[in-house]
Amino acid sequence: MTLLVLQKVGKSFGAIRALTDVDLTIGRGEIVGLMGDNGAGKSTLVKLIAGNFPPTSGEIMLDDETVHFHKPVEARAKGIEVVYQDLALCNNLSAAANVFLGREIKKRIGPFRWLDHGAMIQKAGELFAELKSETRPRDLVRQMSGGQRQAVAIARTRLSKAKIVLMDEPTAAISVRQVAEVLGLIRRLRDAGISVVLISHRMPDVFEVCDRVIVMRRGHKVADKPIDRTSPEEVTGLITGAIQVA
Repeated sequence: MTLLVLQKVGKSFGAIRALTDVDLTIGRGEIVGLMGDNGAGKSTLVKLIAGNFPPTSGEIMLDDETVHFHKPVEARAKGIEVVYQDLALCNNLSAAANVFLGREIKKRIGPFRWLDHGAMIQKAGELFAELKSETRPRDLVRQMSGGQRQAVAIARTRLSKAKIVLMDEPTAAISVRQVAEVLGLIRRLRDAGISVVLISHRMPDVFEVCDRVIVMRRGHKVADKPIDRTSPEEVTGLITGAIQVA
């Protein structure tokens, strides 16, 4: 069942054409790899979906409804979450505090309000357990591994009942063991019925967890294939331009 549809989407920044007539569909509970060289248009495409800016042309549909996002909070309200490469975590705060950052649970008696730390710790623990992560709610983020930090960022997307999570290079610069942990987290999002768009330069990761791979080059979509009908060699050729289209 289709969740997200892009039809003839284009984006220009003055005289620079960043995207040209991109057609794209994402199914429910599907993991889609998004690959391409630097400047291929991946980041622009993700930012359009995430509501950082509107497309210059074309249409974006979510749940069979045309949507017009002008800022990320509008996309988030519709169930679109982003986990950026820098994760946007506060190192001096606990895992639970980071999960609820900007979305804190509060107690209120009359005119007085205060943070309900106990409720946030409990809920964060439930989210980490659901993700089968060893991350502990009270631990400070600065003490965590790359895989645990990804778990915190992913747990944050679960608060808003996300329909689709856009992940920007989640396995960059982490150890082999942590890569396996993060790929496991991505699978568990899919198992929960959440769609994932995995932006990555790591071919083994894409071929291990993705159902489909989409390749961008110079602002155009040059391939959109089931993962079992392509190969790392073909994808590399598409990224570099040795193969024009597939």
